[in-house]
Amino acid sequence: MLVNVGYGNVVNMNKVIGIVRADAAPIKRMIQNAKDAGLAVDATCGRKTKCILVMDSGHLVLSALLPETIESRVHSPQEGELRNMEMEE
Repeated sequence: MLVNVGYGNVVNMNKVIGIVRADAAPIKRMIQNAKDAGLAVDATCGRKTKCILVMDSGHLVLSALLPETIESRVHSPQEGELRNMEMEE
């Protein structure tokens, strides 16, 4: 299922293993390590990072949305959101 994580960016939620807030120091270090390794995907469009989506591939997706907002989009997608679009493998 593809879900909008802000500003027209979408993520395959079947590949997400966790969503965490970005305000703790260990998370900030995790973000910096991912940036250094080329594993960070910045989907904030220049805004403050509020949450991180941890992917099963080891990538981190940085989002300007709160984790609660993304969670609500997963459980009850808004009209016009990308929803129930299964990725064909």
